[in-house]
Amino acid sequence: MDRANFFSPQAGRLIEAPRQNRARYAIGDVVRHRLYDFRGVIFDIDPVFANSEEWYQSIPVDIRPHREQPYYHLLAENGESSYVAYVSQQNLQADGEGGPVEHPSLEQLFEDFKGGRYRLRRGLTH
Repeated sequence: MDRANFFSPQAGRLIEAPRQNRARYAIGDVVRHRLYDFRGVIFDIDPVFANSEEWYQSIPVDIRPHREQPYYHLLAENGESSYVAYVSQQNLQADGEGGPVEHPSLEQLFEDFKGGRYRLRRGLTH
């Protein structure tokens, strides 16, 4: 299998990722969790799981997603609070609400909400 390496600041190490893992969503997309009642805007993408082993093991086995898929960093919200979430691709779906996300860090990363998605601030693009 053809593989690529990338450095994960969360894990503090190089991660080996299959090259065929394709992200279904992009930075700035608004998505919703399939199992839990929250939505958010994507601000970063890992091609495979790149968080800590402790975090991964804390997920109950019966709902634990596999590692070999994209994982998304979200500025997330639910009816009670705003927070940062780390979610596997299999647990996300496009957001049906279509409205903006209310998160206090949005203005630091994104310029505006247009056409159902956010545009990354100038100077933050790769």
